Amino acid sequence: MRESPRDSGRRRPYPSLQPRPEQGSDGMRRESLSHSPTWTARRRGLMDRLHARIAARKAQAVALRGDPEPRLIGQYHRGQQLVAGTFLLDGLLIEAPRRSIWEIGGTPGPDAIALHGFRWLDDLAALGDVPARARAQSWVGDWIARFGRGSGPGWTPALTGQRILRWITHAAFLQKGVEAEDIVRFRKSLSAQALFLARRWRSARAGLPRFEALAGLIEAAIVLEGMEGHLPPAVAALARDCDSQIGPDGAIVTRNPEELLEILFLLTGIAQRLTEAGRTAPTPVTEAIARVAPLLRGLRHSDGGLARFHGGGRGVEGRLDHALALAGRRRRAPAGIYMGFTRMAAARTTVIIDAAAPPTGSASVEAHASTLALELTSGRRPLVVNCGAGAGFGPDWRRAGRATPSHSTLGIDGHSSSRLGPPGRGAWSAQEWLTDIPARVICEATPLMDGLRFELAHDGWAQSHGLTHARILELTEDGRSLAGEDMLTTLGPEDEARFDRTLAQSGRFGIAFAVRFHLHPDVEAATDPAGTVVSLILPSGEAWVFWQEGAGRMTLEPSVYFERGRLRPRPTQQVVLSGLAISYATRVRWTLAKAQRASGGAMRDLAPSGSMPDDLQERP
Repeated sequence: MRESPRDSGRRRPYPSLQPRPEQGSDGMRRESLSHSPTWTARRRGLMDRLHARIAARKAQAVALRGDPEPRLIGQYHRGQQLVAGTFLLDGLLIEAPRRSIWEIGGTPGPDAIALHGFRWLDDLAALGDVPARARAQSWVGDWIARFGRGSGPGWTPALTGQRILRWITHAAFLQKGVEAEDIVRFRKSLSAQALFLARRWRSARAGLPRFEALAGLIEAAIVLEGMEGHLPPAVAALARDCDSQIGPDGAIVTRNPEELLEILFLLTGIAQRLTEAGRTAPTPVTEAIARVAPLLRGLRHSDGGLARFHGGGRGVEGRLDHALALAGRRRRAPAGIYMGFTRMAAARTTVIIDAAAPPTGSASVEAHASTLALELTSGRRPLVVNCGAGAGFGPDWRRAGRATPSHSTLGIDGHSSSRLGPPGRGAWSAQEWLTDIPARVICEATPLMDGLRFELAHDGWAQSHGLTHARILELTEDGRSLAGEDMLTTLGPEDEARFDRTLAQSGRFGIAFAVRFHLHPDVEAATDPAGTVVSLILPSGEAWVFWQEGAGRMTLEPSVYFERGRLRPRPTQQVVLSGLAISYATRVRWTLAKAQRASGGAMRDLAPSGSMPDDLQERP
């Protein structure tokens, strides 16, 4: 077996602090440590506020060149919720139909602070009717009145970059039918934000936040009169970041597929804006686009959505197709490892597996303990999923979503394969990092006469229990059957001694384990009377059956599915294979197979003509 790529050649994580371990209710080990901001973070915030106020004093109302074409896609139903005054902030459902968006909530949490990036403006623009426009104009004007002089949490480079992109993109929507003095205030505020970014983009964290800051500055320099002088240095900085932050294979250090999509969307948008302005995008930018696009094609399922790992979701509807179309010449997704993930595809079935250790250090603030977890999609219907990122539903759901039991893989004794450690040291230390990640993750693919076989393993429990998790997956050539084997085993005398000590200390007859398969909420699941088979029915009528051997019990249990834009987690179910590891090798075999119709034909649930990308029909 060969070892999967780790983060060789990338920026090293910041030094860790000395933790005091505690055990959380979600099974992930956490640390007792003060969350007070470091001096570096306080200084950065102070400088942001200082430069925001300087920029606000120097700003002038500027004209916009032309009428920028809207290219940011929002959610229609979310726009309806906003017009009705329904908000979800930091896990709290707030109904305030007569209040400004800046008046709701108490102490600003992550979601309340994210409002200052104005992503919700995309949703109101997607709705696009008179009430939606009135809300958007009122809330933008209220933001200028409350925070436009440089106050509030929205004056960070990343949020300012997001805000400028949306204000310029939706400028026609925001300026339609308003008074002349309101237009002057709007354009003066745009000028202030551009001046702020010109001074502060360097302080944005490397990765997506830096790309957002530079994208906002470049957009402003192209569209706002008098800002042209900021364009050359901003474009040069973007080119440098494309070389340093995007790997030769198109990967980013966070391993978040949706974050990679957002970066591609920004880069293709910038390249398009530069072309429209009569300029040429730098070679590092176009080369980065060429590297990222095929990688994202390998990380999408047969329904067109991205694999949901490490804090990422499926992606905003239509955004991936839009970004890939702007990326230009189509390249086939390369075979093998895609940013630490691997992909099995046959006919209309795709399986995507996390085949590498999670990121570490500051790159792991949203990472999950998901090593060897899988997702399976049949045609246009997700079947086996991971719970996803729970950050939009409050800190408890966020923490639970990062744990191994929230993923479709094996977990032992309530412990995650990577542990949730303390915040790091330095400027980017506000959230918990992953620690004690697997030291080795291996993945090997073998073609079979009638399909494809993957052998994977990780040692995330070797130090704590002496056990290595090995997973074998076989997908048939027709995509109708996925057979799996999960094994917990020791690999030598030291592991055996550690396993014996753990077993003796537990005071039980064995070490409890569970292999979980979280189901999409649209899947109807039921067990047979004997409890030996689980039938799974997709909305199309397509049926799959699941059976196993080797586990003590197979049960159907409650689960949740985190979906951005929903007011609460969606209830769903999970198939759980549970048992006790009592020896040096414990094995569970299982099979997920598509049922045959009585007529002998396969169920079909096809997209409208032309809506399913060709590369999703191909095996990489």
